[in-house]
Amino acid sequence: MRALGRSLVAVACATLVITPARATAAEPERTCDDGAPTVPYLVVFDGDTPRAAARDQVRDACGELTGYYPQIGVGVADADAGFATRLGAGRAYSAQNERRAAQRPVRRAVEATVPAQVPTADRSAEQWNLTAVGGPGTGSPDVVVGVLDSGIDPDHPDLAAALDRDDSASCVGGTADPAEDAWRATTSGHGTHVAGIIAAADDGRGTTGVAPGTRVASVKVVDDRGIVTPEAVVCGLMWAAEHRMAVTNSSVAINTWGAFCTWSPGREVVREAIGRAAAYSAARGTLNVAAATNEATDLSRPAGACAALPATARDVLAVSAVGRDGTKTRYSSYGLGMVDLTAPGGDGDDCVLSTVPGGYGKLCGTSMAAPHVAGAAAVEAAARPGATSADLKQALEARARPVPCPAKSDLTGDGRPAAFCAGYTRYNSFYGHGLVQTGAG
Repeated sequence: MRALGRSLVAVACATLVITPARATAAEPERTCDDGAPTVPYLVVFDGDTPRAAARDQVRDACGELTGYYPQIGVGVADADAGFATRLGAGRAYSAQNERRAAQRPVRRAVEATVPAQVPTADRSAEQWNLTAVGGPGTGSPDVVVGVLDSGIDPDHPDLAAALDRDDSASCVGGTADPAEDAWRATTSGHGTHVAGIIAAADDGRGTTGVAPGTRVASVKVVDDRGIVTPEAVVCGLMWAAEHRMAVTNSSVAINTWGAFCTWSPGREVVREAIGRAAAYSAARGTLNVAAATNEATDLSRPAGACAALPATARDVLAVSAVGRDGTKTRYSSYGLGMVDLTAPGGDGDDCVLSTVPGGYGKLCGTSMAAPHVAGAAAVEAAARPGATSADLKQALEARARPVPCPAKSDLTGDGRPAAFCAGYTRYNSFYGHGLVQTGAG
C-alpha cells in the first residue's frame, strides 16, 4: 500500500467539493473584458460534470473551454488573469501565471543539428546498463509504450520500425494533436534517448533496447523551451489510456514551479488532476512508469511531494536510479513508500548510451532509469496478453532483484551524509522492491 503522501484520488469519487461558479440571483452579473490577454488554465470539476455544464461554468467565469476530459472531470481553458478567482478557490491553475509570478526565465528554442547519416557500428558492448537488468527481453509489436517526453526522431534507424505513428500525438497545448510535425523531436533529443532504451532494434548495429520488438508512441509533453505543464501531462496520460497503451514512460516532471514547492490551492489542483488521470489510465489497463526526479529529495516528505509529479501520484510506478556499481546515485530522489523500483541511470563517466537524433549519446538521470522499467513492463505485457496494470506491476516487483540499504550514507565521497536509507532489503526508500529485471538473463 502507498504511503499517505501520495494523492489519494479516485476516478469515481473525487475528493474535492466544488461549488458551481454560475451566477445566482443574489450575485451581480459579471462583465467580461473580451480584450484582456489570456493564458491557458488547468481546471477541475466534479467528476460527473457533463461537457456542456463544464463549458458553461468556464464561460460564466469569463473563460473559454478549449479541451475537456469528461471521464475525469478535468478541462483546459483560456482566460484572463482573474479567471481562477472568479471560478472559485482550488479549481484552476495557470502554469504561465506561476512562471511569470516567479520571474523564471524561459529558454529560447534552438533547433538541434542532426547528422545526415547515423553511424552503423555495433555499440552493444558499451551497454553495461542492459547487462544490469538481465539483458534484452522479448518484446511484441502488439505492445505499445507511450513515451511522454520531448518527442521521438521518427527517422532513426534503430527506432523507425518500432515507432507507432498512428498512436503518436503532441499534448504540449493540453489537447492532443496527432500531426507528425507536432509530435516529432525538435529541439531536444531526450525523448529519442528514452525511446531507444525501451525499444531500439536488436539488429547488430548501434544500441539495443530493453524490449526490442516493442512499439513506442511519441506522446510529446515537453515544449521546445523545455517546459512541462500539468495540462500536457494530463493530456498524455489520457491519450495513452484511450489508445489502450500497455505502458507509459514519463521521464519528465512538471516544472512550472521550483524544485521545492509549498502547498497552494493552485498546486493542489495539479495534484488532483494528475491523480485522476493516472487512476483512470491504470483502470483502463495502462501501467504508468515515471522517473523519481534528480533533485536528491526524500519524496516521502510532504514538502517535496509536488516536486515530482507525475511520479508521486498514487497510480504511478516511481523509479530511482543506480550507477554502474548498483548503488543509488547522488542525484536520485528517493522515499519510503514512494519509490517502487530502481534501474540504471548512470553517474559520472558511466552514463547510459542510447539513441539520439542522428546517432547515439550518453545521458545520466532517473530519466534513463525509468525506461528500463517501462521496457521490462513491455516484456511482461508481451508474455501476458490481457494483463492489467496491477498484474504488470506485481510481476515486475516479484522479479526484481532485492537491493539492501548501503552500509554508508556518504554517497558522494565528501565525508558528509547525503541521504538516509530506510526499510529493509526487500523494500526500502532507495530501491523500493529492488533492481528491475527482464527475466532474459
